[in-house]
Amino acid sequence: MALRKPLVLGDDGLPQALQSGDTISVPVNAPSLRSAINGESVAIPFGTPVYASSGTQVRRGQANAKATAKLVGLVYDSSIAAGASGAVAQTGILTGTAAQWDAVAGTTGGLVFGTYYFLDPATPGKITATPPTTAGQVNVCIGSALSATELEVDIELPILL
Repeated sequence: MALRKPLVLGDDGLPQALQSGDTISVPVNAPSLRSAINGESVAIPFGTPVYASSGTQVRRGQANAKATAKLVGLVYDSSIAAGASGAVAQTGILTGTAAQWDAVAGTTGGLVFGTYYFLDPATPGKITATPPTTAGQVNVCIGSALSATELEVDIELPILL
């Protein structure tokens, strides 16, 4: 079987064979990001689950009502100041410090490997390892922990209980 060289786009936009010594760099599991404006009167910190409140504005999500449980993602930046624009991760691996995750998940030492995290029904902008079970609450799985500092964001459709 003959060796084949992959095609890449050159600087001029035309396809060309990958040359000896060239490399291809792509981000691995980089989060899919969208720009959003903080619609809250306070800063929204890293990892906070948010929903679209109007247009490109976002607010802290909470699993106590359908409207606040339709998440668009988790805050990607260290924080988004009130009224400011920032990035929200919609899918992919979101990496933070153990302390950043502790603030969002109410844990000590970061996330727990293999644990699924859900939108918290009790506190806006928080996640929990305990899925909601009370009638009227909304079950939204946000993703699973790959380590104490990494969450694979895979937001599922909300289920009204």
